[in-house]
Amino acid sequence: MEERGLEPDGTIAREGALDRVPAAFVPVVDAARAHITAEFGTTRLHSAYLYGSIPRGTALPGVSDLDLQLALHDEPTAADRAGADAIEAALDSAFPQIDGVGILLTSVRVLLSEAERHDGGFFTACLCTPLLGPDLARELPRYRPTSLLARETNGDLARVLPRWRAKVAEAATDADRRILSRAVGRRLVRTGFTLVMPRWGGWTSDLDRSAEIFGRYHPERAAQMRLAAAVGRTPSPEPAVLAMLVDDLGPWLAAEYAAVHGEKAEKDPPVRAPS
Repeated sequence: MEERGLEPDGTIAREGALDRVPAAFVPVVDAARAHITAEFGTTRLHSAYLYGSIPRGTALPGVSDLDLQLALHDEPTAADRAGADAIEAALDSAFPQIDGVGILLTSVRVLLSEAERHDGGFFTACLCTPLLGPDLARELPRYRPTSLLARETNGDLARVLPRWRAKVAEAATDADRRILSRAVGRRLVRTGFTLVMPRWGGWTSDLDRSAEIFGRYHPERAAQMRLAAAVGRTPSPEPAVLAMLVDDLGPWLAAEYAAVHGEKAEKDPPVRAPS
């Protein structure tokens, strides 16, 4: 694998693996596998995946969350969501080494669809680590750091900004603002990185490295992006920080992204969380 997260043929390498899971999180992953199997079995579940810092091997006990993607044979139902919510609550309460659990539910049909080829498909093939069931990456293409990939992964920031502004207005407590700032910071860093990804010619999900790479091409916004990365790791309750991210960096980034890569086509529902 090359230093830029690529295979020798120039395609983006899968970034996680079960053997990279830090020892402190192995019991969490084992429990997640057991809960998913008990709740969904093979009737509903096609496959399950880890993503985020735990399979990348960079998770910190007491700080990092557990992120899971479940691919279902059929479209997710309210009962499926209720089951996933129960698993989230059970794991979060049982393991102090994780700070929250998030489970995404998506059908195999959607993940393999043409509309999701460079979003949900890329996410599954390159950013998700197989945990249970057959790996959908075998049915997806190899991906390269192209403008098409940039547009389809993060080209909808302009549509996200109004929702963020509404949430900022609704945030009444420091806890509310911390939750929001974490999501906003992470999404802006991901978007800033993919803005310059084709020029840089590689892939990373590391927040600090993403901000640093972005700053090489946009030094005038580098300090703001470093702050976004910091907030993505250690959320801030400061209204001024959220205002800078949502009302200054965000609109500039959305406009620059549209000019460079174009806007992503609208689709419903979204496959994954924007963070």
